[in-house]
Amino acid sequence: MQMCTFKTFECFLISAFCSLDDKAPVTDTNIPSHLEQMLDILVQEENERESGETGPCMEYLLHHKILETLYTLGKADCPPGMKQQVLVFYTKLLGRIRQPLLPHINVHRPVQKLIRLCGEVLATPTENEEIQFLCIVCAKLKQDPYLVNFFLENKLKTLASKGAASVISEDPLKGQDSLSTDTGQAPQPEELSGAAGVERAESEEEPQADALSSSLDHLNVTSLPKASVVRPNQDYNLVNSLLNLTRSPDGRIAVKACEGLMLLVSLPEPAAAKCLTQSTCLCELLTDRLASLYKALPQSVDPLDIETVEAINWGLDSYSHKEDASAFPGKRALISFLSWFDYCDQLIKEAQKTAAVALAKAVHERFFIGVMEPQLMQTSEMGILTSTALLHRIVRQVTSDVLLQEMVFFILGEQREPETLAEIGRHPLRHRLIEHCDHISDEISIMTLRMFEHLLQKPNEHILYNLVLRNLEERNYTEYKPLCPEDKDVVENGLIAGAVDLEEDPLFTDISPDNTLSNQEWLSSSPPATPDHPKNDGKTEVHKIVNSFLCLVPDEAKSSYHVEGTGYDTYLRDAHRQFRDYCAICLRWEWPGSPKALEKCNLEAAFFEGHFLKVLFDRMGRILDQPYDVNLQVTSVLSRLSLFPHPHTHEYLLDPYVNLASGCRSLFSVIVRVVGELMVRIQRIQDFTPKLLLVRRRLLGLEPEGPVIDHITLLEGVIVLEEFCKELAAIAFVKYHASSTP
Repeated sequence: MQMCTFKTFECFLISAFCSLDDKAPVTDTNIPSHLEQMLDILVQEENERESGETGPCMEYLLHHKILETLYTLGKADCPPGMKQQVLVFYTKLLGRIRQPLLPHINVHRPVQKLIRLCGEVLATPTENEEIQFLCIVCAKLKQDPYLVNFFLENKLKTLASKGAASVISEDPLKGQDSLSTDTGQAPQPEELSGAAGVERAESEEEPQADALSSSLDHLNVTSLPKASVVRPNQDYNLVNSLLNLTRSPDGRIAVKACEGLMLLVSLPEPAAAKCLTQSTCLCELLTDRLASLYKALPQSVDPLDIETVEAINWGLDSYSHKEDASAFPGKRALISFLSWFDYCDQLIKEAQKTAAVALAKAVHERFFIGVMEPQLMQTSEMGILTSTALLHRIVRQVTSDVLLQEMVFFILGEQREPETLAEIGRHPLRHRLIEHCDHISDEISIMTLRMFEHLLQKPNEHILYNLVLRNLEERNYTEYKPLCPEDKDVVENGLIAGAVDLEEDPLFTDISPDNTLSNQEWLSSSPPATPDHPKNDGKTEVHKIVNSFLCLVPDEAKSSYHVEGTGYDTYLRDAHRQFRDYCAICLRWEWPGSPKALEKCNLEAAFFEGHFLKVLFDRMGRILDQPYDVNLQVTSVLSRLSLFPHPHTHEYLLDPYVNLASGCRSLFSVIVRVVGELMVRIQRIQDFTPKLLLVRRRLLGLEPEGPVIDHITLLEGVIVLEEFCKELAAIAFVKYHASSTP
């Protein structure tokens, strides 16, 4: 039976090759059917044998180099259409045969040669078969990553000083037949590495390394810095062919090529990762396409459109302007850009570690700095608004930790030492973006603040450290007063020595018992338990802190108690959920559970809250004179900062009883000054309370819009201030509850 099957296989093979006619199309011959029947025989033979055993038909195919012969015919496309048939046969052979074929030298050598033929010309009749073949090879490499070493061709490529390239290529497998077994089994990659020292050339196998460079001329491809030196002596034609096909006019082919690249970058082999990033145009393709798509965007796009355009998935970049009821000018270009950025993000996320770092750095240098930074640094308000909205969108969209790190360094710089007022412009883009938080254009201010708010929610420790923590490290915002014996009793009673009891402050003499919460009410208002967080020693009693915030706004300036469902307790649930999320993000950063001991702090150093907090505090100080939307965004960013579970941010932003050093301000002290100004100004407004209540009801949608109310900006500012104080009180309580939960 086996002999009969083998004879049948041999007959089909001989018949197929005897049918060759260099003029008649291959579809007019019996070659396609005979190749298909040969494949069926090979599959049947494998099914009838034990796992791993090679049958006589497969041995014949390997020993007689049938795949080499088919490759030669496919390359010559003789008869016409033969290349397509060869690609189909290779694809089905690799896909349907279960035993590993690629380790055989008489398989991976012709496979490597056939790979070079793929992507040579775009929009060819064989493009679909080419991508199917390349993807099956990628899938096989994903199953057995070590096999990728067979596809790294050794070469010596030195770029001359004038840019001319002298290329000497070699087939590392040539001359290895003596090392293979009778069935054509190739040596392992480790054995090949030592045997590849002799430079050889095969005239019929010209490397396609420069094909992509020439085909990207319309994108103005330029080399990365330092790319004019000697490149590693390996070539990765599988990547080069896929890169060519990513530019196919057929979107399905391009997506399949991107999927193949995604598989290759994730292979754990270090040699492949190095070759991928240093010997191919992958970095250039990713960044240059990002740049070209970004530059294709309209000069001005409505920020709301950028923010609200549907979620982008790189593999589903299909858009019909005619079918879209919410179309806007530039939507097609915007979706294309965001889709490609999503692909770059996912590619880096899946990539092997060294490859991911190299790809992310290329995006940083060639796209962030080369393309985005000039747009963000321009002076045109429309240009600033559009570029900031795009930055905000990709900050929200990025998920790769490695790409996020490069984005953070691009926006904020790498500095970690404390800021000084004289050096706040050290990183120009950071300085410009923070200044834009206090821009004359409210739209630019709001958009930039939103960008920072989302940046603070990203899982990257450098963000908060660069913006805030590095300036609080030494706690030199405090005034150190060593405890005397009588002070110790005071601390045990819940007060810090030297602190002012706000309940005795003249500003709070009109506090009504109805505006405070008793100890029993704290317990009944407790949110559910949160993950453990170390308790700060000597913490002021939480009810005093919470009441301090709740009582900041005087009774005559409050309006929430007139409207149902706007009490302090409404903020507790949100504060608990948000704090739990921040704890989960910050857990791996190993922050201390208590502030740095004052004895170990350099309290003599001049304190500067940092550029970011300076701008936020300045804007907070003008809350009574700013538009409602600006105030909402400023307080939103400050509440985000207050949620971080670091003892220094907690002390500086949420502890009213901290002993501030001379000339220093905290969030609480800024609010106190605002309240002092408010108490003077409300005396000049007739019917202040009815107007305040009406404005609140209009903001809540409980009252229809009517005539313009005098002092509307101040009234809206008072409402935001009251709500912000309640939010800070809820955050302080939730954080205390979390730290005291066993």
